[in-house]
Amino acid sequence: MGFGDLKSASGLKVLNDFLLERSYIEGFVPSQADVAVFDAISTPPSADLCHALRWYNHIKSYQSQKNSLPGVKKPLGQYGPAAMPDTTSSSAAISKDEEEEEDDDDIDLFGSDEEDDSEAARLKEERLAEYAAKKAKKPALIAKSSILLDVKPWDDETDMAKLEECVRSIQMDGLIWGQSKLVPVGYGIKKLQIGCVVEDDKVGTDLLEEHITAFEDFVQSMDVAAFNKI
Repeated sequence: MGFGDLKSASGLKVLNDFLLERSYIEGFVPSQADVAVFDAISTPPSADLCHALRWYNHIKSYQSQKNSLPGVKKPLGQYGPAAMPDTTSSSAAISKDEEEEEDDDDIDLFGSDEEDDSEAARLKEERLAEYAAKKAKKPALIAKSSILLDVKPWDDETDMAKLEECVRSIQMDGLIWGQSKLVPVGYGIKKLQIGCVVEDDKVGTDLLEEHITAFEDFVQSMDVAAFNKI
């Protein structure tokens, strides 16, 4: 059983005859059986061994991915014809017309396999490209918070309209001012209660307090009345 010595002309002749009506050593797709036989050949088959040469060039194109081909590699002797053919017998030869017809059939089958492989590879590349494009377009999640601030004046004589104007004049990336109102705190004094939305990575409560209390002619202090993640 097997092909014999695939480094010899007789062994390659057995392989050529074996591939007369086959595209692969086993089955209908490239497998570890093809890899095992391919690795046993030291030089490409000659041009007159057209079936073996066609198979050799086809399997050679899979060498970069041979480890991913299906199947389990077996000893070389377990592949090939059940009995060694008589390679010297003229009865083993077929007519020229029959050989050409078989060559045409093999070429058609070989071409079909290549087309199927190419189509599968093309579809895989398209799907990977689509996935990468969708992932690139997906916006990054920006953490934001809604903050309610209490800004207290010095006394009941503080110009609260001017105080609010000063607070809203604070502009920075990641800060959006919202609604506001004046809330009585006692003795005729009112505090400014104002909301804002901030991007957490850009604006924090310490930064807001630093900027707001900088208006020391109007602002006595600032407190955080409410803080919620959005």
